Amino acid sequence: MNILFLSIGMLNHIDDKGIYTDLLREFRDHGHNVYVVCARERRLNLPTEFVNEKGVNFLRVKIGNITKTNIIEKGISTIRIESLFLKQIKKYLSAIKFDLVIYSTPPITFEKVIRYIKNRDNAKSYLLLKDIFPQNAVDLNMFSKKSIFYWYFRNKEKKLYQISDYIGCMSQANVDFILQNNPEISPEKVEVCPNSIEPIEMDKDEKEIQEIRRKYNIPLDKIVFIYGGNLGKPQGIDFIIECLRANKSNDQIYFVIVGSGTEFNKLKSFLDTESPNNVKLLNQLPKDDYEKLANSCDVGLIFLDRRFTIPNFPSRLLSYMQASMPVLAATDINTDIGKVIEEGKFGLWCESRYVNDFNEKLNQLCNDDLRKQMGANARKYLEENYTVKHSYEIIMKHFK
Repeated sequence: MNILFLSIGMLNHIDDKGIYTDLLREFRDHGHNVYVVCARERRLNLPTEFVNEKGVNFLRVKIGNITKTNIIEKGISTIRIESLFLKQIKKYLSAIKFDLVIYSTPPITFEKVIRYIKNRDNAKSYLLLKDIFPQNAVDLNMFSKKSIFYWYFRNKEKKLYQISDYIGCMSQANVDFILQNNPEISPEKVEVCPNSIEPIEMDKDEKEIQEIRRKYNIPLDKIVFIYGGNLGKPQGIDFIIECLRANKSNDQIYFVIVGSGTEFNKLKSFLDTESPNNVKLLNQLPKDDYEKLANSCDVGLIFLDRRFTIPNFPSRLLSYMQASMPVLAATDINTDIGKVIEEGKFGLWCESRYVNDFNEKLNQLCNDDLRKQMGANARKYLEENYTVKHSYEIIMKHFK
């Protein structure tokens, strides 16, 4: 099959580790011809290019800035992505007849591109639903349901669902939310197709753990809780700060926070002002460095703002599971990530509202035997449920 994959992510190389590159390699390794159209932000100062890398064709389209910028530029750049992608697809991929087009949210503005490919090639379309927008923006008070922004993007969202032959959601709560809030969608085309990776072996080598901890000046004699990922409004930074403040005198534990985003400076300002001696804040690291650092830690952290009505399911969970780490998740009550973690017996959950509840779960995970057992459960659950082999089979069952 000729497969077209659309993403606003900056996919730098097919061998990089990640939920999309791992899945694309799975398609390639099954003999499919894979074409990727992805974004290249203006701040990188690189042109549009079309190249083949290890059997995967990449069309990297120069667009405006959509990350590390203000909300106005991000909004304008997001709206323009559709026309820029369509122009370059017509220029570089006019001779390729596609059988399947796969795309993810965000953004929700690919509808015209997908419609063009479907009409031109009679292709099937599969949406990997990773983000429910604009409702997530409403939840965080970025704009209201009465605003012109909401109705513009809500219309785009509905069109995207309508043109998708299949919609793969991250969890059952996502399936339920989409069907409840979009009754026009046929339940037959909505299914669970979870975030997934190609797991790599990560041995807990004590010598390597000590080396990486020394490299980043992380104590060897503490239980280390790590958060890795975006540091923006969806993470509820105020609650994170409350939790860090409440544990300033806890000499048994150490927090490592790795990431970037719009709220990074807010977190840094708190640390500069109050100087807790059990917190390390690091800017975004290269993927390999982050994986090694995560493997040296003891517990993975997940935070989501308590105001969310949409069921987010952060993909950073997979890095923790790959490293055989138990997970402590503090989230809203609408996501089912806590239910999955607790039913899989690889972590604990609390609502991101009450610091005392967080501290109770944190203290439970200071038990060495509990962490060891939950860590083993995490790796087992990953291999049984969240590999790209599973996602590939879920998608391909529609084409057999």
